[in-house]
Amino acid sequence: MRADAVRNREAVLAAADRLFGAATDPEQVSMDDIVAAAGVGKGTLFRHFGDRVGLVRALYERRGDDLRAALAADGAGGSPAERALHLLRELVRFKRDNRVLTLALENAGDGSPYRTESYEHWHALLAALVSEARGPQAADYLAHALLAAVRSDLVEHLRDWSAEQWDAGLGALTRSVLGGGTATGGPGPGIRQRRNNDG
Repeated sequence: MRADAVRNREAVLAAADRLFGAATDPEQVSMDDIVAAAGVGKGTLFRHFGDRVGLVRALYERRGDDLRAALAADGAGGSPAERALHLLRELVRFKRDNRVLTLALENAGDGSPYRTESYEHWHALLAALVSEARGPQAADYLAHALLAAVRSDLVEHLRDWSAEQWDAGLGALTRSVLGGGTATGGPGPGIRQRRNNDG
């Protein structure tokens, strides 16, 4: 990719990042808004991302890369249920922190949230944990079911829930799917941090 094309792509991503970060509803951010903020033509956006969903997916993946790196670095141990609970807690935190962007992706239709690298990564991790806890039978489906519990539309529906409510629900879910060993103490660090940020 030419240097000017790289700059234009980065300008579009940076503009979209600012606009989605400032919006309260995904529909508030249009393609025209993004190209105007980026200072490029609409053709540039379409060439690099195809359509609005492609742009949203690219921005979501960029933010998801940071989450994957953080989870890989923290090296959380414990039983499969404890590790699955930690992952689900962090996904809830991520989706609350990136509320408008994740709603834009998951409400886009055509199964878009299931075709992201992030979703495949989280699904593979959870399927491995399920297999470790109870064997490979149905592990693939159960990993999908666990991820369904932290979809953005559900996180949005439960946006007034406290950290304790989320922790109790996710803890009960992981225990029911992966068996014992799930921590049942106070809220995980990710959800607690989000609660403190919200006041």
